Amino acid sequence: MNISLPGGSNLVQIMTRKRYIKKSDQFVIAVQLALETEGFSYQKWGAKQRCKAGDWLVDNDGDIYTVDQSVFTITYQQIKPGTYIKTTEVWAEVATQVGIVKTIEGESHYRAGDYLVSNNEDGSDAYCVSKDKFEAMYELD
Repeated sequence: MNISLPGGSNLVQIMTRKRYIKKSDQFVIAVQLALETEGFSYQKWGAKQRCKAGDWLVDNDGDIYTVDQSVFTITYQQIKPGTYIKTTEVWAEVATQVGIVKTIEGESHYRAGDYLVSNNEDGSDAYCVSKDKFEAMYELD
């Protein structure tokens, strides 16, 4: 995974990822942007994020963000109308320093101690989550 550090330098970090699963009580509320739209951009995680028609608007216990349509379809399962649970594992490790991770929607800034998370074992489709939030939502698989 290539990680950008403040000031624009890059770091190729040796990963020590572990596999996690979402806790069974950690559902999200979501609605698909099934509209004819060019999408929109918004500020979150220290940078501009972008979504497009077909993406999902997610409320994760008050944390609001968008998820790419193809990613949401693969990783979430509906448990009742408007309510979904992430059913696929993620791969994560604790960040040892501050940095930026490129995401499908834009980029996210993280601090040392936050989790660097990927939907894929190879580190692709990455994002970051604060330590407290990650540990409340996930458990080792």
